[in-house]
Amino acid sequence: MDRSRKEALQDRIRADGSHERADRDLALLARPELRSVRLQLEFLKPELDLADHGVQHTIVVFGGARLIDTERATARLAAVEGDSEATDADLLGARADLERSRYYEVGRELGGLIGSWGTGPQDNRLTVVTGGGPGGMEAANRGAHEAGAVSAGFNVALPREQQPNPYVTPGLSFEFRYFALRKLHFLLRARALVALPGGYGTLDELFETLCLIQTGKRAPLPVVLVGERFWRRVVDFDYLVEQCMIAPEDLDLFAFAETAQDAWQCIQQWYEQRGRDLLEPSPDPHAPNGAE
Repeated sequence: MDRSRKEALQDRIRADGSHERADRDLALLARPELRSVRLQLEFLKPELDLADHGVQHTIVVFGGARLIDTERATARLAAVEGDSEATDADLLGARADLERSRYYEVGRELGGLIGSWGTGPQDNRLTVVTGGGPGGMEAANRGAHEAGAVSAGFNVALPREQQPNPYVTPGLSFEFRYFALRKLHFLLRARALVALPGGYGTLDELFETLCLIQTGKRAPLPVVLVGERFWRRVVDFDYLVEQCMIAPEDLDLFAFAETAQDAWQCIQQWYEQRGRDLLEPSPDPHAPNGAE
């Protein structure tokens, strides 16, 4: 066989996926049979990167992606009011955006308070983590960024394009394929959960956390709902008790707050009342003697 013919045959072999080394074969990794491997990788990558950055514990902040800051909301309202073709719906929407923007500012201030806690902004032991997207998530990451602290973002791949907000710390922005692994990482290091007003995603994470605490699958932690009027309108907690769907003591699993200072104080008091340190590891409810 002449040299050129031999090289052509070798090129055909190399071009086929079967010749690709397994750890470089993306087509192999995408197969349904490799789901368990993908799940393992999706657990390990954030685990290793967070450890490399010294992140030990987190305060998780959820919030609606449609929240915008007061500056943008004010500018939008002014633009709509100055537009002769704007509809009543446009005006109502712009006014609602401005009203809701206060929650963005709460998240932003809270991110700064958490980022400044401990020995200072370079103390990564307690870190803000959000869903990594816009709105309330952006607000908390932004506050930490403005305080000079690191913060993480746990984004998720969606059918529509979604970019990480610009305030997540490079090296701590993760995109998850599986909601389940994303949820696991949200709560694995969580010392508290703060929920700003939001939609389905915020409600999903909030109620999953409450359910895990209620059922003893997760050690208790402070859960703070920002904006009591909003949350009581969205969820009639008292009615759930009246209908015996939850126990009266289940209402003690969360608290309400109106400001960032209120939310931060709720978290700190929760630990003080239990004689625990904010950086103390959570006990595993399923481990012997509550050990890790």
